[in-house]
Amino acid sequence: MNSRNSLFSSITIIGLILFIASSLFTKQQPFFLMLTVAQLIFVPVILQLIIKIKRLHRFIIFTGMFSVFILHIISSSTWSIILALVYVAFTLFVAVLGAKRFLRRGFVNWAEISIDIGMMYLFVGGLWFFSYIAGVNTGFSPLITWLTGIHFHYSAFLLCISLGLFGRLHDSKLYRWIVPMILSGPMLVAIGITFWPILEVISVLMYIFAIYSLVVLAFQTHFATRIQAVCIRLSFSALAVTIIFSFLYALGNAFGEWIIRIDFMLAFHGFFNCIIFGLLGVVGWAMSPPKTKQLSWDFPISQVRGKLIVTEDSHPGLVDDLSAFVGTKALSKTIIEFYEHTDRYQLVASIKWATWFKPFAMCYKLISKQMQQLNLPISSKETEMTGEIKRIDTRADGRVKPRAWIRKVGEQTAFVAIYSQHNTAGRTYMNIALPLPFSSMIGILQLEEIEGRLILTSEGSGDEGIYLAAGKFLFKLPLSEHFTIIETHKGRLTALHKMKIFGIPFLRIDYRIIER
Repeated sequence: MNSRNSLFSSITIIGLILFIASSLFTKQQPFFLMLTVAQLIFVPVILQLIIKIKRLHRFIIFTGMFSVFILHIISSSTWSIILALVYVAFTLFVAVLGAKRFLRRGFVNWAEISIDIGMMYLFVGGLWFFSYIAGVNTGFSPLITWLTGIHFHYSAFLLCISLGLFGRLHDSKLYRWIVPMILSGPMLVAIGITFWPILEVISVLMYIFAIYSLVVLAFQTHFATRIQAVCIRLSFSALAVTIIFSFLYALGNAFGEWIIRIDFMLAFHGFFNCIIFGLLGVVGWAMSPPKTKQLSWDFPISQVRGKLIVTEDSHPGLVDDLSAFVGTKALSKTIIEFYEHTDRYQLVASIKWATWFKPFAMCYKLISKQMQQLNLPISSKETEMTGEIKRIDTRADGRVKPRAWIRKVGEQTAFVAIYSQHNTAGRTYMNIALPLPFSSMIGILQLEEIEGRLILTSEGSGDEGIYLAAGKFLFKLPLSEHFTIIETHKGRLTALHKMKIFGIPFLRIDYRIIER
């Protein structure tokens, strides 16, 4: 959406009119307008930059805006509560849109995740706003309750979305460190204020590092126009000033030595966040909103959900021709034979769970025994895995030549994986589905030969990854896997299977693969 559509849209103009009217007729103290300007102008303008506004969206946005305006001109406590609930419903609608955005993509693209989380944070701000209007006993004074509401409108919603829009222009290792720090900041600060003031100090220190790093990156990044660059850099720089005073206030809250008082925070901190960070940031992004770089996935997905229905027809191998995936000239004949004639080989596995993950593995074992899927032993003792490969009805699965590899440990089914393949941009990927209740876990692996070893990995810049398919959603999970297969002796292979969650290793499986 261009600047004219966002800055001069009917939503923005009506929001501006309502804010001016609220300023003239409000029965509250003037500093409460810092939240009102966010509710009537900043939030609606930003939403126009990140979602395609439809008729329903427009109606709900206008309803939320008018509810805030009317709150300033009525004195009925009952109607005030009703109108505050209307605004909460609006913030919940925005949060649901953010959640749906996230579920269509999952744990990929920090810029878009930042926007998703910002949209969800608005609902938290709406709840604190309602608590203030309804006089709910939050354990804090009404002023602190209101300040928490404004915190989630500015430091959560506006900052996270501004950070996401910036990420569409700039991506670096430092940026990928900054995003999780800022995304977790609003909740950590709120928890620290509520339960443990020292945590508030720690979270503000983390915030300081992230904000100052963001300012540095902003001055290194090319923007669409010079005016936009000035607005965004000043917006982020304002945070670099106010965060220092937030830190001094957090120190006073933690240790009882007040350097900064609440009245100063309202005047100074409020002005900088509202006028410089909020106004300049919103205007800057609205001038030329950057487009998302996230592409939608269009590779084929298995339609099998829940219990697998197999045919009686057996199939010899996981693939028909390994050379369709990777150059096989440097690979041993045994590795090729294993994939093309899997039924000729015996597997002996040793499962090693990371110590920190074992409690989770033991809890999941109670579920996996019932599902008969991803049902791995807890013990690291070597265990033979027996298996068979069955053909799957292509019409039921929806992919090319699907075949299921059913592996067992004793009488218990350990894995049921449906193998297929697809091609994207000239590369052939191994497309594996593990049916789950009402869903399916999808593993997209690329294959590579390195010094005679066969490498299969879910890490890469293409379709690679581990996904969860449920309904219309294809959600990328924070999981990765890596296989290394080598021939140790003639007719004997070893395979090392490593898995990580959020980049942290949690499972290792060592296989001995022996020709029968």
